[in-house]
Amino acid sequence: MTELQTAAHWSIEDLALNDIDVDRIRHNDSLFLLVCSASFVESGSDTYTRNLIERFEDDEEVAGWLDRQWEPEELQHGRALRAYVQRVWPGFDWEAAYADFFVEYARLCTMDELEPTRGQEMAARCIVEMGTTTYYQALHEACDEPVLRDLFWRIRGDEVQHYKHFYAYFQKYREREKLHRGQVLAALVRRALELRREDATIALRHAVAWRLRSGAIDGGPAPIADAEALAQRAIDLVGAHLPMELAIRMAIKPLALRPRVQRAVIRPLAALGRRVLLR
Repeated sequence: MTELQTAAHWSIEDLALNDIDVDRIRHNDSLFLLVCSASFVESGSDTYTRNLIERFEDDEEVAGWLDRQWEPEELQHGRALRAYVQRVWPGFDWEAAYADFFVEYARLCTMDELEPTRGQEMAARCIVEMGTTTYYQALHEACDEPVLRDLFWRIRGDEVQHYKHFYAYFQKYREREKLHRGQVLAALVRRALELRREDATIALRHAVAWRLRSGAIDGGPAPIADAEALAQRAIDLVGAHLPMELAIRMAIKPLALRPRVQRAVIRPLAALGRRVLLR
């Protein structure tokens, strides 16, 4: 796996948090909700990492990378996003909102949620990393505050590297388990169908609830707004910038399709994916 090693990782100290253009973003409810919900999910990443490490405990290459690189980087994403939220929206009770989120989220983080084989689990992880890569790329495009754009792009770069590792591990286990394309496709589809109902959806729901409850996060009264409408505006903002063709290329890579077939299916699958994931 030496070809996948990267340069020294960035730190929160690399972020210009003192230079945030607060006036440019403080009143943007959609970006607040998206940053806040992302901070929840990333901050809880150690919960499901433990399950993966247990699943691969006898594979030092995989378990060691999960423990020493993937988990610390995911948790750093959470700390960085939280620091941004607390710098721009100091009136928001992040700790209480996260605690509420985690009670519900933790119920999803069980061994039963993993795929039946290691190879299929690595294929499913490719879907997860595809989702985070394209999500942070969309947020980067949707945002005009320079410090937050920088943070989104740093996280997006990490997620690309994570995808590469999971894909390499998938290839190893595909060979060991003699997985056929149908088994791989089944794992990809199962995980893709879970994207909207799991962690991100839960996090956004709690961010919306606490946004309406907290009131003066921006120095003024909370707006009288419908929670569902607030959430939908945030989802629409991501959807308007989501690189769906990139998402499809990353999602179908484990299928090892012939180049001509892959080119033929990307556009129709991108159109279908946009309807399914963002409706």
